[in-house]
Amino acid sequence: MLRHRLRGFTLVELLVVIAIIGVLMALLLPAVQAAREAARSAQCKNNVRQIGLALHNYHDTYDRLPPGWIADAPEGTPGWGWTVSILPQLEQTPLQNLVNRNLPISHAANQQAREQVLNLLLCPSDPSPKRFLLGSGGDHDDHDHDHDHEDEEHEDEHEEDGAVHRHSIDDGTPLFSVSRSNYIGMFGSNEVEDDPAAGNGAFAFLSQTRFASITDGLSNTLLVGERHGRFGGSMWQGVVPTANEGMLRIVGVADHTPNHHDHHFDDFTSFHPGGTHFVMGDGSVRRIDDHIDLGVYQGMATIGGGEISQ
Repeated sequence: MLRHRLRGFTLVELLVVIAIIGVLMALLLPAVQAAREAARSAQCKNNVRQIGLALHNYHDTYDRLPPGWIADAPEGTPGWGWTVSILPQLEQTPLQNLVNRNLPISHAANQQAREQVLNLLLCPSDPSPKRFLLGSGGDHDDHDHDHDHEDEEHEDEHEEDGAVHRHSIDDGTPLFSVSRSNYIGMFGSNEVEDDPAAGNGAFAFLSQTRFASITDGLSNTLLVGERHGRFGGSMWQGVVPTANEGMLRIVGVADHTPNHHDHHFDDFTSFHPGGTHFVMGDGSVRRIDDHIDLGVYQGMATIGGGEISQ
């Protein structure tokens, strides 16, 4: 009677199969990651496009772009920002109805509004928490725009669900939660601190920029761009006047090219490899390369500087 001997894998064969599977995974993983980033980048680009359309619809109604930020009443200090003005154009009228512009952003009556997360304002490539804690009194936020970008000690505190970052030193200063935004307005090529109302870009304190005043050309002028949350939280609600870098949480400057190795908090940045999305004055979306010439980039940041942009 013949007996058939069953033969299994030898150890060498098993190791070869495992090695082949490992090589295939190593080859496929970058492609999968690239495909995922391409999808995230496309979504981010669409977010920026929607913001551009909202700004154009606002301009069609009021014959100007919304001010970069307005003053609180009754104090008259900096307050609600440009994104709040276009909430109806972003199909967020119920949220705008929650905002009490006669009270500061930090007021308890505005808690529900300021904590509302808008996915349209979040880049899917940015893993930062959707909300962060901000100090409401005193210059206590530790995100100075000239910092060296090392991990700050206040960034290591999270709520259990990972939804909130602490962006203020725990020294007794009141803290309140705000939802984050990845998209900020262009103040221009000059520093905000010099004169918050004198930006040479589209958005500044109490600005009333009209398309007709953008003499550099709508297709050549940057309106809104990306900023990632790695080194500090940007926000859509507006300016908290007593917080350090309060104004720079809703606008940015063309101090350095996007994603520059020495960039500051007031610059534009993204997690997308090689570039950052901006919406132009004509509503188109452009991916500005990390290696763009600084002079050209700063020319695109102004609305009437007379520069020639390529």
